[in-house]
Amino acid sequence: MGSASSDGVLVIMAKAPRLGSVKTRLAPSLTAEALTNFYSCLLDDTLTLARSLDDVEVAIMCPVPDVDDLKQLAGPSVRVVAQQGQGLAAGLTSVFGYFTGSNERRTIAFNSDSPHLPSAVLANAFKTLVIHDLVVGPTHDGGYYLVGAKTSHPTLFANDGMGTGSALERLLSRARTLELSVGFADAFYDIDVADDLTRLAEELRVWPKRAPRTAAWLKQWELTAEQSPTRTVRP
Repeated sequence: MGSASSDGVLVIMAKAPRLGSVKTRLAPSLTAEALTNFYSCLLDDTLTLARSLDDVEVAIMCPVPDVDDLKQLAGPSVRVVAQQGQGLAAGLTSVFGYFTGSNERRTIAFNSDSPHLPSAVLANAFKTLVIHDLVVGPTHDGGYYLVGAKTSHPTLFANDGMGTGSALERLLSRARTLELSVGFADAFYDIDVADDLTRLAEELRVWPKRAPRTAAWLKQWELTAEQSPTRTVRP
């Protein structure tokens, strides 16, 4: 793991794991307490994944009220920065405004719910930024799980339909308007709906070391779900 002087920085887009504030699209499948515990595992494993990269600083961008809680969770080696404005688009704009600076530092914003991503994908994304203005990691549902740049482009994420099936398309359209070259990381999936949860559980049964805390949580979730026709966890 690198420091603030590293050539690259991986910025995790995170929230504090509080009841009712995280992974809410999974609410029909999980109770609020279960969602909070699940997100805590995802975030912890994501931080472990980020720290496995060589010579890359690890940081967190989050809403203002979450800074203190995330500092406590992440520890002193991770810089936690409050975003300017509300929502994910504002958070992404804040990432590149804050971290790229005047020296074109390679900066990648990464979601907090893909700890199962192979670390080589992140390493290659940083390499892609050597020859491209942007790097994007598409998700299979039309969004993206990472986006990286070397400079700030304040209009890149404006009104981009975050959380919709057109988010990637809008990002690429805006990149074309700004005449930015784009390289791509491998397509992947994040955890938004119940089918994603099932897919992740199946994957981590085979490769639990990719995200050990999440794998352990999902193993317990599956055991509980087998006993419940609604597939709802009752901690």
